[in-house]
Amino acid sequence: MTPALEVDAVYVRLGGSDVLRGATLAVEAGEVVALAGPNGAGKTTLLRAVSRLVRPDAGEIRVAGRPLASHRPRELARALAVVPQDAPMVFPFRAGELVLMGRAPHVGRLGFETRADVEHARSAMARLGIEHLADRSVLELSGGERQLVLFARALAQEARLLLLDEPTAHLDLSHRLRVLEQVRCFAASGGSALVVSHDLGLAARSCDRAVLLHEGAVVAQGAPAEVFAPERLRSVFGVESELLRAADGAVVVVARAPALRPDS
Repeated sequence: MTPALEVDAVYVRLGGSDVLRGATLAVEAGEVVALAGPNGAGKTTLLRAVSRLVRPDAGEIRVAGRPLASHRPRELARALAVVPQDAPMVFPFRAGELVLMGRAPHVGRLGFETRADVEHARSAMARLGIEHLADRSVLELSGGERQLVLFARALAQEARLLLLDEPTAHLDLSHRLRVLEQVRCFAASGGSALVVSHDLGLAARSCDRAVLLHEGAVVAQGAPAEVFAPERLRSVFGVESELLRAADGAVVVVARAPALRPDS
């Protein structure tokens, strides 16, 4: 089966520095992949390259088996949806209106949403438990509430690939679990997701595979228990850690302390 996403030896140079250095990874259909790494490793830049906000200097990105550049904007919006870590809110749209904007790639030439489009938007909000926010201005919402609205917009978009940049960063524990549950449900229905996360514990528990970026290069990818091995986290993050197993068999990553430097 054709992978949902292929990133092949991609280089991105910004401000005179190599932000991505030959990054290579793939996300298969029905798979949730965590993208982890220290601050400045190139995670967000990789997402921006896949969403065509940054042009690679070398390498190729393919979505659904086709070169990224070959997708027309409307076509690409049907193929992938992006949930940014933070999106500036300037206009006082109601939350329900913002979620409905996710239906734009599916709206006909006249530009009017159908009853079905409205139902898709309502359903997306219901799955996240935020129907009560529908008539509130997005300018009045908390950071976590805005994050949930943006995720609902991506669900309403019905793309087959989700790009999520720290989707649980501003959320309380209950909503974190709800978002991760919806990502798993999305994958179970045949969708795919690439999830940037600093929370290695949640990444290990909720993702099928993990990719570790360090200084713009992919240094490991595979099962979370292998990628987040203590010796690797010591090398990449500079922390002492431990891998535990929960009662259900899930991997739990526990950071214990900063790693000691050789000269300390």
